[in-house]
Amino acid sequence: MQSTPLEKGDFAVTSSGTLTAVDPGRTNFALAGAGGTLIGFTAACAVLGALVGWAVGSLGLGLVIGVVVGIPVGIAAVYRKYRGAF
Repeated sequence: MQSTPLEKGDFAVTSSGTLTAVDPGRTNFALAGAGGTLIGFTAACAVLGALVGWAVGSLGLGLVIGVVVGIPVGIAAVYRKYRGAF
């Protein structure tokens, strides 16, 4: 009886010749992580802006200014965190 590829366990997908090594030193650019960092820093600036705005009497204006400041802060945080991946 002739052996089948299933019995030998010799598949092109699993043979060691087709697998490449992963470089563990390279930063893994995860989109969810980058999005979370962007949203987190933007939201933190928005909350700080709202608190400052509330303290001076204009919650809405403080929130808007916080978001406007938070967007470039979030972008800078993502760039700083993932600069090795670009």
